[in-house]
Amino acid sequence: MSQSSPDISTSVGCAQQPVTVAVWHSLFWLVFANAIGVLLSILLLVPSLNGLLGEWTYGRLIMVHMNLELYGWTSLPMVGFLFKVYGTERGPLSKWCRPVLWVWSAALGVGAYSWLSGHSSGKLFLDWSGTARVFFPLAMLALWLLLVVAFMFECKTETLSVRGAKIAGLMFLLVVPFVMYFASGPNYYPAINPDTGGPTGASQLESSLMIVAILLMLPFGLTQRKAGRAPIILSAWAIMMLEFILCFALGRGDMSHHRPAQFISLGSLLVWIPLTPAYYAAFKWNENTRRWRITFLAWWSALVLTGWVLFLPGILDYFKFTDALVGHSLLAMAGFTSSLLIFILVQLLGEDGWIFNRRRSFYGWNIAVAGYVVLMTIAGWREGSDPTFTILSGPARNAIYIFRFVVGAVMLAASIDWLIDATMLQNKHSSISVVQEVAA
Repeated sequence: MSQSSPDISTSVGCAQQPVTVAVWHSLFWLVFANAIGVLLSILLLVPSLNGLLGEWTYGRLIMVHMNLELYGWTSLPMVGFLFKVYGTERGPLSKWCRPVLWVWSAALGVGAYSWLSGHSSGKLFLDWSGTARVFFPLAMLALWLLLVVAFMFECKTETLSVRGAKIAGLMFLLVVPFVMYFASGPNYYPAINPDTGGPTGASQLESSLMIVAILLMLPFGLTQRKAGRAPIILSAWAIMMLEFILCFALGRGDMSHHRPAQFISLGSLLVWIPLTPAYYAAFKWNENTRRWRITFLAWWSALVLTGWVLFLPGILDYFKFTDALVGHSLLAMAGFTSSLLIFILVQLLGEDGWIFNRRRSFYGWNIAVAGYVVLMTIAGWREGSDPTFTILSGPARNAIYIFRFVVGAVMLAASIDWLIDATMLQNKHSSISVVQEVAA
């Protein structure tokens, strides 16, 4: 597969304009959040630089970094996915997709300013407070209204099963902004809840199975299944349901990870290492997705395996509260989640998916993620026997943090590369739209 980009002046991509705009917004926030991440890595190396930033120090910047990665980069590709599923990219409603995306990005901008100003609910990933707490759910409702109107336009031409699935999706999406608003408030569960016993095998299995459920549902909104592959698809769904039954049969509450039932049941997730690739092979995919399909499945396998190993008695006791878990979190977000999102975007873009397939950005991103995970695992290993390792400055600690800055800078460079190409693609589609309007 050629990695060179097509001639921008003559090539006409198959992606619809709303999808390319969603890709651009997604990548803008990825670059913004990554740039803050690089700044944070510098502040870890040279803490005295915090004094030059006034009130915008590490404690506030880290909130902006994490929230923009979640609600910007990891959320907006799914908005593009919903455009595709509900048909808003087609027909007269397509012109409303761009305003919805700008409202979403404006809400993120309000949130970033709020967090930098010191306003927070104190709840991880629910830091919305004040105006931002109202603005962001309103942006989500704007998207929901657009999807509802699109559904009303297209429902008469769809089968009963498709209609039912879309209605269920709309009902779920309607609940999300209200849950977001109330959960961020001070009158519900506390930011620090002394009644919880931390992650258990049951809770880890439950959250992991939710990811499995998403992985199983995604292909139905992106493509069609291959002929004769129904057995593997049905088998995967059946296994997931059995695992949910196992999950609810486990003890809840404060359950030690030393109990065999907890870590053995979590090990049942290992079946998804071979099963997920087999499941995705049962569907038809654009050729441009091959590279990222292999990558996200590889990161998924690594995430499942290392997640179980790190939970085992003795290992979790050693690595708990160390940088090793920071590395594992990055494996989950920058490795698995980001690769999955890019795979989705490439499938949505079709022939225009070349923007994610340049060799330098593809290998740069993935090698940097792997390097980051290795570095943080080494740091966590040292912290396990010496808790002061990353607190006190020293040659080994500083070397690890210097390389951490380097791999972060490589990831930033890769994301900038994607944003530049996405900007070129968006400009191309805008030019085509103008030509078509003039011709009409």
